[in-house]
Amino acid sequence: MIPRIERATIVVLDSAGVGALPDAADFGDVGSNTFGNIAKHCDGISLPNMQKLGLGNLTDIKGVEPTKNTLGAYGKAAEASKGKDTTTGHWEIAGVAIDKPFPTYSNGFSDEVIRVFEERTGRKVMANKPASGTAILDEYGEEQMKTGNWILYTSADPVFQLAAHEEVIPLEELYKACEIALEICTELAPVARVIARPYLGSGEGNFARTINRHDYSVLPPRATLLDRLLENKLDVIGIGKTSDIFAGQGFSDSRGTNKDNNDGVAKTLKALKEDTKGLIFTNLVDFDMTYGHRRNPEGYKAALEEFDQQLPEIQSLLKEDEILILTADHGCDPTYKGTDHTREYIPILVYGKNIKTNINLGTRTTFADIAATIEELLLGTQSEGSFAKDLYL
Repeated sequence: MIPRIERATIVVLDSAGVGALPDAADFGDVGSNTFGNIAKHCDGISLPNMQKLGLGNLTDIKGVEPTKNTLGAYGKAAEASKGKDTTTGHWEIAGVAIDKPFPTYSNGFSDEVIRVFEERTGRKVMANKPASGTAILDEYGEEQMKTGNWILYTSADPVFQLAAHEEVIPLEELYKACEIALEICTELAPVARVIARPYLGSGEGNFARTINRHDYSVLPPRATLLDRLLENKLDVIGIGKTSDIFAGQGFSDSRGTNKDNNDGVAKTLKALKEDTKGLIFTNLVDFDMTYGHRRNPEGYKAALEEFDQQLPEIQSLLKEDEILILTADHGCDPTYKGTDHTREYIPILVYGKNIKTNINLGTRTTFADIAATIEELLLGTQSEGSFAKDLYL
């Protein structure tokens, strides 16, 4: 019999993919491999603790050799949804794969969207094009300081991003404008998220985004694992931007991070020390936002190595009847062209003091197998894709 556990923890290493999916050509991502290409570019990477869990068994990572006797279970998963954005990936991890991808806006948003947005916010829009979040500030930051216009940009992901200098446009006004933008986009130009991108500084090369970013997401199209856990009176604690990705739905507690990955790890450690039952769901965004999109493999490597050194403390806090799942939501290969996410497999590394060791979970056909497994272990609900029996029987 598969035992019932009291708590599971998911830690999403945002964008840490393990190799291009078979349909990567459809997304322009042939040859992408976030973990593998970082290690190749940097002449190796040291991740001894994730190596013990089987990371090196998933793809060729210089410095992370395959392990014959892993401490838990390892595998990788393909994305069933046709996308490679944060929202789509997290929704699928929580059990909801979407059949129709969100549209993207390679030519910016329509004149109608801009007109309505300007009318409702009382400010003009400039830029309105796909762009790097740092380059767009160098291009338009000084002009915004002079005019007070919004800086609107998007990317290859389905996002409406609004940048505002905190000393020119108050945070409260920026946040309200993002709420307005989500309403407009829901009607006229569907997006997965509207993102507030506040920044400070003066002059090209001196602008920097602040910690006051906020994401406004659309609701998942149907109930997720999180909703079902709440319905059964279990705790669902979101750490980092996780709650934002689900528009707050399905969480009993949301704990944003105001600094960096280390803050996310610290809040995860604190949550593990608490007497809760259910799910801790953490997103560590620096891998993606600070290093992946900015195409900084050296910084990405250092961040991965830092997390790897923190991993034993996370493992030590697990109770006998708990599991930890390390995974990702897409790729963002920092050695690849452009600044976009990459269409990749995600790792599934599972650790628990009572689970079987050296278990190869193989290649899963959907991220949603993670949700099916956690639901079976927490609620006893059996559904297709669960690998719970592989962990215990």
